Amino acid sequence: MRLKGIKVGFALTGSHCTLDEVLVEMKRVADEGAILYPIISASVDESDTRFGASASWKERIMEITDQKIINSIVGAEPIGPEKLLDVLLVAPCTGNTLAKLANAITDGPVLMAIKAHLRNQRPVVLAVSTNDGLSLNAKNIGLLLNAKNIYMVPFGQDSPAGKPNSLKAKMDKMVDTIEHALQGKQIQPVLVAYD
Repeated sequence: MRLKGIKVGFALTGSHCTLDEVLVEMKRVADEGAILYPIISASVDESDTRFGASASWKERIMEITDQKIINSIVGAEPIGPEKLLDVLLVAPCTGNTLAKLANAITDGPVLMAIKAHLRNQRPVVLAVSTNDGLSLNAKNIGLLLNAKNIYMVPFGQDSPAGKPNSLKAKMDKMVDTIEHALQGKQIQPVLVAYD
């Protein structure tokens, strides 16, 4: 088991079309021996979409993690002072979350978890999933690629013809990226091609 005993905060934000794929990888992270602490954004907590009902997503998350979900700023704040996590993974990490993080905005549980965790100089791993990664959010990705203790799951254009500005992480690279981040290294290559 590659992550045996590692305390992983697993934060999910509102790229609802990606949640099913991310939960498969969440299970894989758990199967590698990690102790998972789930954190969800207000969008995941409250929005029923064509991709699934919020109650269904939360039920699946709790089945995988066997932990209470952190879904408030107040619930996320102790992550810092209690040094609860070894690493924090945000998957999917929306353009909205990228933009707020790059501009030091803390207005929800996921962003509070990141802020609280970073105060301990510990790694944060981002698995981007955004339709504007090569447009307005390109500058934010650039800022975060150069930020201390921020690491990226390898990503690329998931639909260059249909959505030329869209970027999405290779979600199956989460475990590898976490392992590297725990050693203070960015997995390479960061930019990958989709088949």
